[in-house]
Amino acid sequence: MSSDPAGMAAASASGSASASASAAIRAAGVCDGPDAAVNELLAAVGLADHHVHGIVRGQVDEAGLGDMMIESDRRSAAVAAGYDTQVWHAVRRWCAPLLGLPASAPAPDYVAARLALSQEQVAGVMLPLAGFSHLVVETGFKGGMISPPAELAAIAGVPATRVVRLEAIAEQLIGTLADPWTYPDAFRAALAAERTGPDPIVGTKTILAYRGGFDRDLRRPADEAVAQAAATWSAEVRGGRPARLTSDALLRFGIWAAADTGLPLQVHTGFGDPDLDLHRSDPLLLTDFIRATEERAPILLLHTYPFHRNAGYLAQMFPHVYLDVGEAINYAGAASVALVSESMELAPFRKILFSSDAWGAPELHLLGSWLFRRAMSRIIGEWVARRDWSHADAERVVQLIASENVRRVYGLAAA
Repeated sequence: MSSDPAGMAAASASGSASASASAAIRAAGVCDGPDAAVNELLAAVGLADHHVHGIVRGQVDEAGLGDMMIESDRRSAAVAAGYDTQVWHAVRRWCAPLLGLPASAPAPDYVAARLALSQEQVAGVMLPLAGFSHLVVETGFKGGMISPPAELAAIAGVPATRVVRLEAIAEQLIGTLADPWTYPDAFRAALAAERTGPDPIVGTKTILAYRGGFDRDLRRPADEAVAQAAATWSAEVRGGRPARLTSDALLRFGIWAAADTGLPLQVHTGFGDPDLDLHRSDPLLLTDFIRATEERAPILLLHTYPFHRNAGYLAQMFPHVYLDVGEAINYAGAASVALVSESMELAPFRKILFSSDAWGAPELHLLGSWLFRRAMSRIIGEWVARRDWSHADAERVVQLIASENVRRVYGLAAA
């Protein structure tokens, strides 16, 4: 394989970012690894984001912007952190120039410029320059506040497909059933309906980590036990309790119903807001469930940090397990190179997917892409510079992780 940068870019044209995105990435110096050809490859490749959310619509104030830049759901945590976080340093470094400010502009200057614009205006600048080639959108978290998949796709200028959150299906369903004892069949029918129509799902997602964690018996429950649990839950909802799914039987039923479809099942693991107990979201705790679903459906371990090495082990051991390091890249900022490198230690490269997990703030969509490119240019560029890898190796692996794995696993059309 030639080490000529133009040759590598031409070879990767089938999965390339837009010309404007590639130009912006080059101009900003995002890809600064030790090999020029690898840098060009990472500037030109299009990223298929397999787990992303929409932007909050309209105008936001300083508090709202700050809340979107921290994973905690506590306003007090955002206040305590202020602007002294990796993600805010990354925002000021990479996003400020796109709003006409110098790189690493002081936080008050950035916030003032940012609040003068609507979310849609900021997204219209940043999302097309992220260099996405496809978006797989999840709408289950505060879906009424954010742009739906079609709107996000229009802003980014790329196709979008969607996954559906299992717990959201259950919580919508329980309030509509005249007879809650029909819940098992009704849930399966609702899931089947998501696969038809003009916007069919390409996968499912569970937030089991937020509803008690993984250190439990995850075997398939009997329909009779599920119906009983649904009847109990329905009575609670009719009595005025919020329709929040916490029943062990119903949670387990949902993930098994999803696995039965054969569609990819996304599982939130690791890093998340204080609603989960981090020690109960280690993907190693899913090992029995993973063994039991080997012939059923792909299992996508989302985010995974700080358990990304554990997830890499599972991806090597089991043919249907995949992983990403998603949102942690943004929150680690300049330190994210190490965690991307660690995620590539054990996991087969055909098992690593790109995701941003961006939600709410368009800055997170841009940073999810640009920081990932920066990390990969340094990691793979160093391997090529040391002659541990050839340029052909570099191009193949970049294409796999950037988009080919996502397209293969989710059955998406080629770029």
